[in-house]
Formats: sequence, structure tokens, C-alpha cells
Amino acid sequence: MQIGIIGLGRMGGNISLRLMRHNHGTVVYDTNEAAVDALAAQGATKATSIADMVAKLPSPRTVWVMLPAGAITEATITEVASHMQAGDIIIDGGNTMYKDDIRRAAELKAKGIVYVDVGTSGGVWGLERGYCMMIGGEKAAVDHLDPIFKALAPGMGDVPRTPGREERNPTAEEGYLHCGPAGSGHFVKMIHNGIEYGMMQAFAEGFNVMKHKNSPDLPENMRFDLNMGDIAEVWRRGSVVSSWLLDLTAQALATDEDLEAFSGSVSDSGEGRWTIDAAVEEAVPVPVLAASLWARFSSRAQSTYGDKMLSAMRFGFGGHLEKKK
Repeated sequence: MQIGIIGLGRMGGNISLRLMRHNHGTVVYDTNEAAVDALAAQGATKATSIADMVAKLPSPRTVWVMLPAGAITEATITEVASHMQAGDIIIDGGNTMYKDDIRRAAELKAKGIVYVDVGTSGGVWGLERGYCMMIGGEKAAVDHLDPIFKALAPGMGDVPRTPGREERNPTAEEGYLHCGPAGSGHFVKMIHNGIEYGMMQAFAEGFNVMKHKNSPDLPENMRFDLNMGDIAEVWRRGSVVSSWLLDLTAQALATDEDLEAFSGSVSDSGEGRWTIDAAVEEAVPVPVLAASLWARFSSRAQSTYGDKMLSAMRFGFGGHLEKKK
């Protein structure tokens, strides 16, 4: 398939490369011309503007927007739509608020343009590992785009099959899922990120307790000088808490056990806040997820070893740099 991609940053550029590796054609555009030229050198078709991109795509056109949520994505989708025709598809693969998806889908449908939201997880590792995708939109459009999603997804790999799933949706085992109508993909991704906050916080707090087991405030016979890197490594090998987040933690600790490269000022992407908002709207208790968000707020005033670990994990999976205090 031919697809246009706007936004060639940490994830957009790698999405383009992964699609090209699977023999899909990409027409790429970014305000950073160097990023466009780099992909063009690897086989992508260069576009000099959004209008130029749309003109270079065969009909029906598909454009994937991979930009930060908010005003820039809103303005870009509006401009893309101004150059498209009925039957064309716009994909938002960023971390947009799902209520904005619902609104956009309705607005674009009035023009005959189809809107698909794709919650995309995989961070800077997606080029090699593939991307887990949670998709919202009309079934016909999602089915049409299946070759794109299949190419981007990790596939089954060596992950054992879940017993009892033989008659269920096979794409979930491949790493992508049509969740429902417009907005549902980003809603599921939003909750995914809220859970991610809680899992990261649990690791950070646990390692913080172990790090301080050698505190002079404790009786001398109660002190342990524990090796954080070795503990993370042994837990990776068959323990109940083994996970990709633990893998990233072990990688960070292997070269910097005191995590001196991180200040521990932990940002939040916004999706953790939206998850709490959704829970309040539904009157569903989420004490762990809420506490993990409050902990990120407090890290910006006074950070701990655990906060540095949160920063290290965020950098590990997404390349997120700490904001200066």
C-alpha cells in the first residue's frame, strides 16, 4: 500500500522505515526537512508540503499523522482534510484525547472522509520489535488498512499462545486490535498508559526501599548493601514480576546503578491525567493509578532514587528526556 506519514520524530520516522521494510510505499513530510531527506535517502517519497503529500498519494488516500497531541495535531488534521476527498482516510497515531477523536470523526464524516485513531505503543524500539496498536474507527476502513497494521505489529513471535483463544480475534495475538468505533483505540491506549504509570511506580518504590536498606538510620545489624543492578537482573529470569519495564530498568542499572544521569523530575504525558478523569466520570476507584500520578507531581519538587528510576524507564522505552526544573 501507499501511505502518507506526517511527523518523522522518534516514532513517526521508525514507522515509515518499518513499513518500507515490509514493501509498503511511504510519502513523508515533516517541517524538519533533514528528517524528510533522511527517509527519502532510504526509499521514501519526499513531500515538500501537506498539499504535495496528498497530491502524490493514489486514491483513496491514507495519511498517518504522528505528532504530539493537542494543537499541532488538530491543525495538521484540519489542513490534511482540506486537501482530501470523500473516501480518503486520516489516521491519528499519537496520544490524542479520545473525546477529540469522537468529535473529529463526526466532523470528517460529514465531508466523506474517514477517521481512524490508533493508540500506538512501542516507543523508540518499535522499528525492530514492532508496535502494539489499539485501533478505533469504522470496520471497513480498518479492514482496508489491515496490511499496514500487520506490517507494523510485532506478530506472534515466540510468545506462547494463550490457551482458549483459538476461536477469538486472531489479530490480538499479532499485536493489533480493532477496539471499536472512533475514539475507542485511543481510550484503550489511555488506560494502557495509566496502568503503565502504576507498574512503573511499583518498581520505583520497591527499588527505593531496597536502596535505602543500608541507611545509617537503621541498626547496623539490619543494614543490607544490596546491588540494584543484580537484583533487577535476577528478577528478569523467571520471576513473577519479569516484564519489559524490568528489562529497561536492568539496562539502566547495569551501567549507572546510582542513576546519576537522571535528576528524577518525572514528567507525565497527559494520558495518566485523562485516565483519572475517565475513572471519576465512571465512578470507578483507581487508587493505585491515582497515587502514581500524584507521585510524578511530587517528584518535581523533591526527587528520590525511585523517581530517578521512573525517569530511566521513561527514557528507556520512549526516549523521553527530563524537563529542566
